[in-house]
Amino acid sequence: MTTTLKKNGISSFRAVGLRFRAAAMAKKRRVGTTIFMLLLALLAFGAFAPAFAPLPSLSSSSSRSDIARLNSMGNKNKFEIADDMFWKDGKPCQIIGGDLHYFRVLPEYWEDRLLRAKALGLNTIQTYVPWNLHEPRERQLIFKGIADIFSFLNLCQKLDLLVMLRVGPYICAEWDFGGFPAWLLAIEPAVRLRSSDPAFINLVERWWGILLPRIVSYAYKNGGPIVMVQIENEFGSYGDDKAYLHHLVRIARRHLGDDVILYTTDGGSRENLNKGTIPGDAVFSAVDFSTGEDPWPNFKLQKEFNAPGKSPPLSTEFYTGWLTHWGEHIANTDATVTASYLERILSKNGSAVLYMAHGGTNFGFYSGANTGADETDYKPDLTSYDYDAPIKESGDIDNPKYQALRRVIAKYTAAPLPSVPSNTEKKAYGPIKLQKTKSLFNIVDTTYFDGVTESENPLAMESLGQMFGFMLYVSDYKAKANGGLLFIPKVHDRAQVFISCPSDNYEENPKYVGTVARWSNTSIRLPHTQCTSDNRIYILVENMGRINYGQYIFDKKGILSPVYLDGEPLQKWKMLPIPFHNLNEDRNSVISEAYTDLRKSVQKKLKNKRNYHPEPAFYSGHLTVDEVKDTFLSFHGWSKGVAFINGFNLGRFWPSFGPQCNLYVPAPILQEGKNLLVILELEAPNAELFVTSVDHPDFTCGSSANSRVHQI
Repeated sequence: MTTTLKKNGISSFRAVGLRFRAAAMAKKRRVGTTIFMLLLALLAFGAFAPAFAPLPSLSSSSSRSDIARLNSMGNKNKFEIADDMFWKDGKPCQIIGGDLHYFRVLPEYWEDRLLRAKALGLNTIQTYVPWNLHEPRERQLIFKGIADIFSFLNLCQKLDLLVMLRVGPYICAEWDFGGFPAWLLAIEPAVRLRSSDPAFINLVERWWGILLPRIVSYAYKNGGPIVMVQIENEFGSYGDDKAYLHHLVRIARRHLGDDVILYTTDGGSRENLNKGTIPGDAVFSAVDFSTGEDPWPNFKLQKEFNAPGKSPPLSTEFYTGWLTHWGEHIANTDATVTASYLERILSKNGSAVLYMAHGGTNFGFYSGANTGADETDYKPDLTSYDYDAPIKESGDIDNPKYQALRRVIAKYTAAPLPSVPSNTEKKAYGPIKLQKTKSLFNIVDTTYFDGVTESENPLAMESLGQMFGFMLYVSDYKAKANGGLLFIPKVHDRAQVFISCPSDNYEENPKYVGTVARWSNTSIRLPHTQCTSDNRIYILVENMGRINYGQYIFDKKGILSPVYLDGEPLQKWKMLPIPFHNLNEDRNSVISEAYTDLRKSVQKKLKNKRNYHPEPAFYSGHLTVDEVKDTFLSFHGWSKGVAFINGFNLGRFWPSFGPQCNLYVPAPILQEGKNLLVILELEAPNAELFVTSVDHPDFTCGSSANSRVHQI
C-alpha cells in the first residue's frame, strides 16, 4: 500500500489518503498445573554501511537495435526493459496485473482465485512475501500450507501468469508488523528496522539467504513465472538511507544474478522518489498514486528517476478499493470511476497492477494496524481484507467493479479473455447453539500454574516469547477505603481490568472493573472491597495487531510502562502468556480433552444465562454440515473475541464496534457432519448463545454515529 496515501486519510478519488532476546530481569517459577496445556486442550484441535560499489545494470540490452539483434538470434525466456517498454521474449509487453496474496487465501482456493484473475484479463500476479509467516520464531522456517509459496508460483506458471514478487523485507500490506517477525522486537540492543544497521542487515541477509536461492529457479530466465523482484516497499515515504537500499540490492544480486529485474515502488512525489529510488539503471523505479489522479504526470516524474530508455510507465498499485479499520464504515469505491482511470493508463500503453485484484482474509492474528497523528491514535485493521476489490473476499465476481474493469481490460488484450466463472457456492447452515465451556479464569489459576514469569515491573509480550494473542498480568495491592485510582500510561493494545479477594473465596471469578485502551487511555476507579487480606488485580492485555506503516512501526505489545495506583507504581508482577495458535501453526494432539470439556458443559444447564458479567470465557458448539460449502459466521449480539472452527483460527470478531459482523469460513476448513466451533468471548456473549451460519458477508455492525468515515 502506498505510504503517502496512508498518512493523510481518505476523502475522495482525487485525494486518497491513510496509509528474547530481551533479557528481562525476571525469574520463572514453575509450580502446579500447566496452563499452556489446558489452553491447547480447549483450542488446539487442528490448524490448519559500506561504500557504494558500482551496481550491475538491470539489463544488458537497452536500445531498439539491441532488441532487434536479440530477436534475430532468438529470445526465449527473456524479460527486459528497453525503449521505455517491457519486452517479453523479444516482443513488447504491457503488464496488466493484480495483487493476489497467497497468504490471504487457503491453498485449496489458489487456483480458483488465479483463474478468476485471469478471466478478468490479468496477465501478471503481484504478491508480497511476509517474513513473519515463514519465520514466525527465529530459525523456525515454514514453507508449507498457506506458506507454500513455491506451490503458488507453480500454479501461476501453469496458468501462464507472470509474477512480480515483492520480497520485502518490509512489505506493509496491512499485515502484522509490515511482515517483520515479532521476535525482532525482543532483540537487545534493539535493532533499527529498515536501516543499514549492521544487526538488521545481518538478519535480512540470513533470511534472504534462505528465501532467494529457493525462488531463483522460478525466475523467467530459468523457465519460471517471476519477471521482476521488488526490494523494500515505498521506502521513500519512511526513510532516507541509501546505504540500506544498496545493501538490499547486493544481497538480491548475489542470489538472483544480474538478469532478474529488480524494482522499487514509491508514492508519486519527488520527495518520495528522491529517497526511495536508486540512481542509475541497476534498479527499475515504479510509482503508485491515488486512483483519481491523472496518471501521466506521475509517469513523467517516474521517468526522471530511471535511466534513459528504462522507464516504462508502471503503476504497481492501482487502487481498486481501500482498507478498513475497526470502527469505520466499510470502504467503498465507484466501479465506473475506477475503470475509467485504469483506461487512462492502458490506452496510452501504460502498465498497471490492480491493488487489490483479490483481497482475501487476514486469518489468525495477522491483521495489521495504522496510526494517525501519534501512536495512541491506533487503528487496527479488520479480519476481512475484502478491500472492495473486483474479486470479493469469498471469490465472488458477479459485481459491477469486476465487470467494468474487465470491459476496459478486454480492449487492450489481443486474445479473447477467458470465460467468467460463476460465483463460489455458499450455504447458510443456520443457528449454532453454543454452551459456555470455561471462564478464562477457571483455566488460569494464577497461584498454581506453570510458565508464570515474575518481575518487579510489567514486561512486554515479546520479552516473554509471546508474539500474538494475550498476556495476563497479576499483582497484589493493599485494599483502600476509596478503592484507588488505577492508571496505565502505556498499554498496547487493549486491557481489561479485574480484581478479586484471593484469600476469601476461590470459587468466585475476578470481578470486571473497566477497560483501558491504547486509543482512549483513561484512569479506572477501583471499587472498595471487603477483602480480609490484599486485593489482587488481573490485567488481560490483547495484542490487536502490530502497526504496519509509519514511524511507530516498532510496536511492542503488552504493558509497556509502570502501572500506578493512586500515583504510586504497583510492583511484583506475575505474567502469563496465553498462547492461542496462529495461522498455519501445527495442530496439538490434546484434542480429546477439548471434546471432554465440551461434553461436560453440554450436560450442565447454565443458570441466569441472560445475566452475564463481562468476563473472558470460552463457548463451544457444533456446526452440522450436510454439504460442504463456503459460509459466514454471524456474530450479531456478541461483543469481541476470537473464533476457531475445527482448530482453524478464523480471526478476530468485534461486532459491537463494527463494521464487520461476519467471519468468512472457506469450505476447505469444514467437513461433512459435525464441525467444532470454539470462541473466546472477551466480554458478554449473545444472550441466546447462538452464532448463525449465513451465506453472505455483512459490514453493517457497530455504531455508525460514532464511526470514523474513511471513504473513497
